[in-house]
Amino acid sequence: MDRVKSDARGDEQRTQYVASSRRSPHGTGRGAAEPPRTGQYRPTVSPPRRVSEDRYRPGGRRTAAEPLRASWQPHAEDDEEAPKGGRKPPSGGKFGRFAKTYGWRVYALPVLVVLTALVVFQTATGPAEPTAAQEGRTSAVADAGTSPSGTGVLPENPAKPANLNIPTAELPKGGDFTQAGKGTFHIVNGSGPKIGQGKLYTYVVEVEDGIDPASYAGDDSFGNAVQGILSDPRSWTFDGKKALQRVDASFPNPTFRVTLTTPETNHRPDVCGYSITYETSCYRESFQRRVVINLARWVRGALAFGGDMTGYRQYAINHEVGHALGGVHVGCPKTDDPAPVMMQQTLGVDDNYVAQLNNIPGGDTGAVPADGKVCRPNAWPNPTP
Repeated sequence: MDRVKSDARGDEQRTQYVASSRRSPHGTGRGAAEPPRTGQYRPTVSPPRRVSEDRYRPGGRRTAAEPLRASWQPHAEDDEEAPKGGRKPPSGGKFGRFAKTYGWRVYALPVLVVLTALVVFQTATGPAEPTAAQEGRTSAVADAGTSPSGTGVLPENPAKPANLNIPTAELPKGGDFTQAGKGTFHIVNGSGPKIGQGKLYTYVVEVEDGIDPASYAGDDSFGNAVQGILSDPRSWTFDGKKALQRVDASFPNPTFRVTLTTPETNHRPDVCGYSITYETSCYRESFQRRVVINLARWVRGALAFGGDMTGYRQYAINHEVGHALGGVHVGCPKTDDPAPVMMQQTLGVDDNYVAQLNNIPGGDTGAVPADGKVCRPNAWPNPTP
């Protein structure tokens, strides 16, 4: 009975001994020799502590008799990346470590930099903001400006009018006139027949509200004067290519309007502006295609015409209507010749004087050379029919 018990215990203990002895003394090899046996089988029992250390020591090799085990490593994530030498692998190099540290910011930052660069580039190279003239809000054609079909249009008024030295551009002394009206207009009653052949241009005659009628002899006087000038064969119908007809308020959409205004209204940026200190008239396409006649000039005329008020009024109507028909500014062709009606005779008939207007904002750059030519005043597109 004792033998059987002893053999049973021996088998159990032998199993433990074989499992332990098959490893090298340091737990890394296999096949270590068993201790020699003597006559009587005396199994050597390994201390429980040694069995426990060998079985659960990290890195040890499990024998067939050992159960499956899982190693417990508190810093498994770090240990898995670190090689046996103890150094951590680069994991994608510097960029990989940078990406792991900063996450999505690594990809967002380059995108933001590219977007910022695009915005800066478009701001620097894109089209500039449109000026008033480019937007078509300022298409006036004054004696000091240009034609919409010419080299340019007047911009908004500068902070200060240009300081030009043109003695002949000064407003002559004479009768009184209303300096400021109401800024509203009424159509003068009256109409007329078609004059001339070719393309038809219709027009109405207007007067600003608030003007003292005594300064211009009343609405009918002004309306009849305009109609008479534009119906004259020396006016714009002379070439057989254009026809003019005065219409009244019942006509829905006239080609242009001939409007008598006070100086204050005339100086408004949306009318003629005030780019020079001299009183002028203008054509304002954006202001319902108005031929704007300055009351101060209608009453006092221009020094170049002397005391010929009728001749100056004829010139003023023909010159500004010429802009409505597409005409541009020109200079004196030859000394002592009649000045072209599209020369800025309100300011003078000397090219050296008129050429100063080339350099004002919105002026006709190079339209009139300072060549010393001086013409004679002339009111008509075709002075010798």
